Amino acid sequence: MSAELLYSKDHEWVRVESDGVAVIGVTDYAAEQLGDVVYVDLPEVDDEITAGTEMGEIESTKSVSDLFSPLSGTVLEINDAVVDTPELVNSSPFEEGWLLKARFEQLPDDLLSAEDYKAFTES
Repeated sequence: MSAELLYSKDHEWVRVESDGVAVIGVTDYAAEQLGDVVYVDLPEVDDEITAGTEMGEIESTKSVSDLFSPLSGTVLEINDAVVDTPELVNSSPFEEGWLLKARFEQLPDDLLSAEDYKAFTES
Protein backbone atom coordinates (compact mmCIF):
# COMPACT_ATOMS: atom_id res chain seq x y z
CA MET A 1 0.00 0.00 0.00
CA SER A 2 1.08 3.49 -0.67
CA ALA A 3 0.41 6.58 1.44
CA GLU A 4 -0.14 8.90 -1.56
CA LEU A 5 -2.96 6.75 -2.91
CA LEU A 6 -6.64 6.81 -2.02
CA TYR A 7 -8.69 3.62 -1.77
CA SER A 8 -12.29 2.56 -2.29
CA LYS A 9 -14.16 0.00 -0.21
CA ASP A 10 -14.50 -1.95 -3.48
CA HIS A 11 -10.68 -2.43 -3.42
CA GLU A 12 -9.66 -0.01 -6.16
CA TRP A 13 -6.93 2.58 -5.69
CA VAL A 14 -6.72 6.11 -7.07
CA ARG A 15 -3.58 8.15 -7.71
CA VAL A 16 -4.19 11.78 -8.62
CA GLU A 17 -1.55 12.55 -11.26
CA SER A 18 -2.31 16.13 -12.16
CA ASP A 19 -5.16 18.57 -12.08
CA GLY A 20 -8.27 16.52 -12.75
CA VAL A 21 -6.52 13.33 -13.94
CA ALA A 22 -6.35 10.14 -11.91
CA VAL A 23 -4.93 6.66 -12.42
CA ILE A 24 -7.11 3.78 -11.18
CA GLY A 25 -6.07 0.24 -10.32
CA VAL A 26 -6.88 -2.77 -8.16
CA THR A 27 -5.30 -3.05 -4.72
CA ASP A 28 -2.79 -5.74 -3.79
CA TYR A 29 -5.34 -6.97 -1.23
CA ALA A 30 -7.93 -7.54 -3.97
CA ALA A 31 -5.36 -9.14 -6.28
CA GLU A 32 -4.36 -11.53 -3.50
CA GLN A 33 -8.01 -12.41 -2.76
CA LEU A 34 -8.74 -12.99 -6.46
CA GLY A 35 -5.82 -15.30 -7.08
CA ASP A 36 -4.24 -15.51 -10.53
CA VAL A 37 -5.89 -12.90 -12.77
CA VAL A 38 -6.48 -14.27 -16.28
CA TYR A 39 -8.74 -11.63 -17.91
CA VAL A 40 -9.52 -7.93 -17.48
CA ASP A 41 -12.41 -6.18 -19.26
CA LEU A 42 -12.23 -2.38 -19.14
CA PRO A 43 -14.36 0.47 -20.45
CA GLU A 44 -13.42 2.22 -23.71
CA VAL A 45 -11.60 5.55 -24.02
CA ASP A 46 -14.14 8.42 -23.79
CA ASP A 47 -16.61 6.25 -21.80
CA GLU A 48 -18.18 7.92 -18.79
CA ILE A 49 -17.61 6.14 -15.49
CA THR A 50 -19.62 6.79 -12.33
CA ALA A 51 -18.40 6.38 -8.76
CA GLY A 52 -19.68 3.19 -7.17
CA THR A 53 -20.94 1.64 -10.40
CA GLU A 54 -19.54 -1.18 -12.51
CA MET A 55 -16.84 -0.16 -14.99
CA GLY A 56 -15.57 -3.57 -16.06
CA GLU A 57 -14.78 -7.08 -15.00
CA ILE A 58 -11.81 -8.99 -13.67
CA GLU A 59 -11.55 -12.76 -13.94
CA SER A 60 -9.22 -15.02 -12.03
CA THR A 61 -8.72 -18.74 -11.76
CA LYS A 62 -11.03 -18.58 -8.71
CA SER A 63 -13.85 -16.22 -9.75
CA VAL A 64 -15.24 -13.41 -11.89
CA SER A 65 -15.68 -10.04 -10.14
CA ASP A 66 -17.02 -6.68 -11.18
CA LEU A 67 -14.67 -3.69 -11.18
CA PHE A 68 -16.30 -0.65 -9.60
CA SER A 69 -15.28 2.89 -10.41
CA PRO A 70 -13.92 4.78 -7.40
CA LEU A 71 -14.77 8.13 -9.03
CA SER A 72 -16.92 9.74 -11.70
CA GLY A 73 -15.35 10.98 -14.89
CA THR A 74 -14.29 10.24 -18.47
CA VAL A 75 -11.85 7.49 -19.44
CA LEU A 76 -8.74 9.03 -21.03
CA GLU A 77 -6.53 5.98 -21.41
CA ILE A 78 -6.67 2.20 -20.94
CA ASN A 79 -3.62 0.20 -19.88
CA ASP A 80 -3.33 -2.11 -22.90
CA ALA A 81 -0.50 -4.00 -21.16
CA VAL A 82 -2.88 -5.21 -18.44
CA VAL A 83 -5.48 -6.26 -21.03
CA ASP A 84 -2.82 -8.26 -22.91
CA THR A 85 -1.07 -9.49 -19.74
CA PRO A 86 -3.71 -9.61 -16.96
CA GLU A 87 -1.29 -11.17 -14.46
CA LEU A 88 0.28 -7.70 -14.09
CA VAL A 89 -2.60 -7.04 -11.65
CA ASN A 90 -1.03 -9.71 -9.41
CA SER A 91 2.66 -9.01 -9.97
CA SER A 92 2.58 -5.19 -10.02
CA PRO A 93 -0.84 -3.85 -8.90
CA PHE A 94 0.43 -0.32 -8.14
CA GLU A 95 2.93 0.10 -10.98
CA GLU A 96 2.56 -1.81 -14.26
CA GLY A 97 -0.85 -3.28 -13.36
CA TRP A 98 -2.86 -0.02 -13.32
CA LEU A 99 -6.16 -0.20 -15.21
CA LEU A 100 -7.05 3.19 -16.61
CA LYS A 101 -6.64 6.95 -16.43
CA ALA A 102 -9.69 9.18 -16.10
CA ARG A 103 -10.48 12.88 -16.02
CA PHE A 104 -12.62 13.80 -13.02
CA GLU A 105 -14.28 16.91 -11.63
CA GLN A 106 -14.25 16.00 -7.96
CA LEU A 107 -13.06 13.11 -5.82
CA PRO A 108 -15.79 11.31 -3.85
CA ASP A 109 -15.86 11.86 -0.08
CA ASP A 110 -15.83 8.14 0.66
CA LEU A 111 -12.31 7.36 -0.57
CA LEU A 112 -10.06 6.05 2.20
CA SER A 113 -6.51 6.88 3.22
CA ALA A 114 -3.97 4.01 3.21
CA GLU A 115 -4.32 3.74 7.00
CA ASP A 116 -8.13 3.62 6.85
CA TYR A 117 -8.08 1.09 3.99
CA LYS A 118 -5.70 -1.15 5.94
CA ALA A 119 -8.07 -1.01 8.93
CA PHE A 120 -11.04 -1.74 6.61
CA THR A 121 -9.37 -4.86 5.15
CA GLU A 122 -8.45 -6.12 8.62
CA SER A 123 -11.93 -5.76 10.09
